[in-house]
Amino acid sequence: MSVMKSRPAMRWLVPGAAAVVVIGGGAAVGTFSASAEPSLPTRSAAQLLVDLQTARLDGMSGTVVQKADLGLPSVMDLAGKVGPGLTSLVAGTHTLRVWYAGPDQARVALMDTLGETDVIRNGKDLWIWSSQSKEAAHHTLSAAEAERPKGLATGLPTSPQEAADQALAAIGPSTEVSVGRSAKIAGRDAYELVIAPRDKASLVGQARIAIDAKEHVPLRFEIYPKGSDNTAFEVAFTQVDFARPAAEQFRFNPPPGTKVTEDSGAPGLLPGMDLGEKAGEKPKAGTPDRADHGEGTKPTSVGEGWTTVMVGKVGTPDQGDAQAQSMLNVLPKVNGAWGSGRLLSSRLFSVLLTDDGRVLAGAVNPERLYEVAGTTK
Repeated sequence: MSVMKSRPAMRWLVPGAAAVVVIGGGAAVGTFSASAEPSLPTRSAAQLLVDLQTARLDGMSGTVVQKADLGLPSVMDLAGKVGPGLTSLVAGTHTLRVWYAGPDQARVALMDTLGETDVIRNGKDLWIWSSQSKEAAHHTLSAAEAERPKGLATGLPTSPQEAADQALAAIGPSTEVSVGRSAKIAGRDAYELVIAPRDKASLVGQARIAIDAKEHVPLRFEIYPKGSDNTAFEVAFTQVDFARPAAEQFRFNPPPGTKVTEDSGAPGLLPGMDLGEKAGEKPKAGTPDRADHGEGTKPTSVGEGWTTVMVGKVGTPDQGDAQAQSMLNVLPKVNGAWGSGRLLSSRLFSVLLTDDGRVLAGAVNPERLYEVAGTTK
């Protein structure tokens, strides 16, 4: 089975917010020789794309290091909401352990100085566990969820495959693809595929995917903002084993003293948050249902390729929601013919929250968001 089609069990680890690193369009495919160490046979960009699409992977495990420098820490610190758990992946450097043994068996463990956060998929069972809070959420996936599992609010992809899948899913005319320098990743020889936008409105300079020369799966994914030689986001294996993990890696038994919440809508939640409230209580007025985002909050896309903008309706924060209000208050006010609101901008993406309850986001400059805001309601 193609690696591009054999990863639904891993794709549920990718949040909607990760769309900021999705690069669209298609490709003008160039042919270059892989150079530098190690010395590898020449392969064109087209051949590397075929390698990715035809690779077969029965199982793997390894250690992944993820680094993010999106230009957001000051805002997040003021809001006081970047802490333990998978939400902290939006900034800093983090180490994760990953295991994969097929479409219905996958596990990611975020190793933090304060504890461990695990997300485990084993058949229809989905567990989210925090060692720090001593809480676990168990969700039995329905047939539809098992086929198309929901994303977790992890902030960014947790494996090179996840990030690469998003980058490659929409290759089209707005993208230029070439071959970069060969590399040694986690002790393995790798080719490098370079993807760059043609559209100047995009904040993305280029994305680089290191592809295992033998197994043809991504070992490292890097994304560079336009005009910068420093990555805004990187996820890479530091150790990898392509043997199929043992079945016990995917069996979870809550440790003694763990508070377990059943059928909590866990696919959209994180441990370390108030799992009890999210499990069954009605959301506060003016806030979306975080478990399934509700029918009225599903985003739509405007445009295509690198300058695609996601538009959703989230409503205005309730006056009693101090968390949401504190976040809004630290964002600069903006206004124009489209209306008024608050702007969150970073090295890699922009988000516009309008006073009438809309949210617009994309890997684009603010001017692109204002343009879309003026043509949508």
